[in-house]
Amino acid sequence: MPSAMILGISGKARLYLYAGAADMRKGFDGLSGLVINKLMQDPLSGDIFIFINRTRTLIKLLVWDQTGFAIWHKRLERGTFEMPDIDPATNSVEISRQKLMLILEGISLKNIRIRKRFSIENS
Repeated sequence: MPSAMILGISGKARLYLYAGAADMRKGFDGLSGLVINKLMQDPLSGDIFIFINRTRTLIKLLVWDQTGFAIWHKRLERGTFEMPDIDPATNSVEISRQKLMLILEGISLKNIRIRKRFSIENS
């Protein structure tokens, strides 16, 4: 089952990818600390915070769902997760749900062209 199928992401949640290499030994408290101290965000916001390790073989998503923290964790048996281009001066970048799904499925972000679609927000 593809990763995208098991992730139910709220339409209101923003997704923030941490630019640094995360220590994957960190759990709820350690990742929340990174969100507060490095990303300068509120971990209780309901937004999704994404962390990838140095070798880009592990990914964790941290989210507060109004009753507690949840972590989604994936380890690749082969290959690596591709990081999008991130300004080194920033600690994180906001990414779209589509870009997260491409990262999880191993599709290269460099050669993707997203065609325009109608959106209520754009009209």
